[in-house]
Amino acid sequence: MAKLWKLLLASSAVFSPILGMSATAIAGETPANLEIKEAENIPQDKTIAQVTSVSQLSDVQPTDWAFQALQSLVERYGCIAGYPNETYRGNRAMTRYEFAAGLNACLDRVNELIATATADLVSQQDIATIQRLQEEFTTELATLRGRVDTLEAKAAELEANQFSTTTKLQGEVVAALTDVLQGDRVNDEDIDEKNTAFGARARVEFVTSFTGEDELFTRIEANNIVNPEIGTPEGSFSFADEDGTTDAFIDTLYYRFPIGEQTEVIALANAGAADDLTDTVNIFDGDGSFGALSNFGTRNPIYYQVEGAGLGITHEFGDALALTLGYLGTSANDPSSDNGLFNGPYGALAQLTIKPSERFTVGLTYINAYNQELATGSNAANPISFLGTRDDLSGVDVPFSSNSFGVQASLGLSEKFVLGGWIGYTNARNLSTEGGIVDRGKLDIWNWAVTLGFPDLGKKGNLGGIIVGMEPKVTDSSINEISSDRDTSYHIEAFYQYKVTDNITITPGVIWLTAPDHNSDNDDVVTGAIRTTLSF
Repeated sequence: MAKLWKLLLASSAVFSPILGMSATAIAGETPANLEIKEAENIPQDKTIAQVTSVSQLSDVQPTDWAFQALQSLVERYGCIAGYPNETYRGNRAMTRYEFAAGLNACLDRVNELIATATADLVSQQDIATIQRLQEEFTTELATLRGRVDTLEAKAAELEANQFSTTTKLQGEVVAALTDVLQGDRVNDEDIDEKNTAFGARARVEFVTSFTGEDELFTRIEANNIVNPEIGTPEGSFSFADEDGTTDAFIDTLYYRFPIGEQTEVIALANAGAADDLTDTVNIFDGDGSFGALSNFGTRNPIYYQVEGAGLGITHEFGDALALTLGYLGTSANDPSSDNGLFNGPYGALAQLTIKPSERFTVGLTYINAYNQELATGSNAANPISFLGTRDDLSGVDVPFSSNSFGVQASLGLSEKFVLGGWIGYTNARNLSTEGGIVDRGKLDIWNWAVTLGFPDLGKKGNLGGIIVGMEPKVTDSSINEISSDRDTSYHIEAFYQYKVTDNITITPGVIWLTAPDHNSDNDDVVTGAIRTTLSF
């Protein structure tokens, strides 16, 4: 112990590993230290137990110039600890604050030895040395105590003013400028809605957890963004609303919880969607807030047949394979005839998600639906709405049942280029002739897309996107009142999502429909939008 002062001077890095249990707790982390720890992948909240022999430090050798100093501090005084991987890292630079924190830990150890009747290990010379060190580092130790007091005061203030101990409040506002940039006539009717429009969608979300592993999600939304009427469901914006009012309502309410380590259950009370149940395997699926501007570019249209209230369960067979089963009913809360959870419109989903690597994901999807539509594509590809608006059929209400199959894939060829796409097939058949007004038959509906994603384009956090595909098209029909789509319309979409700050993104983009409603007699239609998303 008589050589303690010399040992301390001989090793300027002697106390740096002590910081795992002392500096972090006493003084917090300096920006420089954080950078070092992040670079070395050192967990900031875990250390190995107090070492009792210098041989426990794998990177300390007897030939090291400070070996004897370390050996003395470890084996005589027991005030040295290593990093979680049992290394000492003696060549790492340290600050005076770090040295002060390490010294304080050793002083505590000496006081402990004295208190436990081991004072015979400490000589008067050692005590005098310790007193000199205390005097020299009085300023640093006082600074550390002040910083701890400040942190404790801030923590107390945050705790006193926090929104909830179990609930996180978050939200966003999507403001959008939209317009029809090109195209005059579709299906022999003029496009009248060619004025620049401005609307906003506001969401407030409460995310609650009772156990740390579950999640109760409540969203309140108001949305007055309206899609321009161009005579076809093609090219509709993902952030627009059918009603376009400013009335606020509970848009989504669900409770997600685990059963064991590999199974998760989600119970949705209303406004659930396929992306709440499973991975839609598309880098552009941002639910209208981020990513693609269009519904078609957001996800495979077969997913839009799944919405409402119901239940979903996902079981993971390891890291590379997951199975999802889900059932959602659109009018689950309506007890009237032909409604309710099981008698009304519904969508039942089964998906196998395969992820052989972090960059490659494949989704194999099957959906059985009743009275649900694809919400994109041609008029004929949405037969319930199409027949309901036919003047010659007096607005018949014919129920349809459908089976859909989809394959989605996403492959990250590099950190800044992601290739993706999907193909979807739907077989829909009418379950009634409405008293002989409509022929009984079926429809074959196909859609496909190829997506090119450019993450961090220009700077970190940005996203560039290109989508080329065919929105749902009726390729064959045995229902006389619904003809097959005779031509092919291509959906070409490009957008650039620019991250202004962590809370603000601006996304300009255009959507080009080459033959709207899969009819080459129609004018090409180009729509544009500038979407601004503010999140908190």
